[in-house]
Amino acid sequence: MRFVLFFDSMLTPKIITFVYWLALLGVVISALTTMFGGFGGVTFGKFLMGIGILVGGGIGARIWCELLIVLFKIHENVRKIAEKG
Repeated sequence: MRFVLFFDSMLTPKIITFVYWLALLGVVISALTTMFGGFGGVTFGKFLMGIGILVGGGIGARIWCELLIVLFKIHENVRKIAEKG
């Protein structure tokens, strides 16, 4: 309980992995909806747009989560430096 109530350690880095998987699930659902949803059937343009969403969204979600992790790694390293000095 102390882990959650006090700020001795960071909770958010542990949550970021879960958020990443949720983002990937959202990207896959969005891409499949773009490819196969709507009226007019499957067209080549909609299919390519879905592939673009799948690739771009996956890469974008990964970069976003990695940037968040980098911020917390910087925090950890600065904390170690402060404890040494």
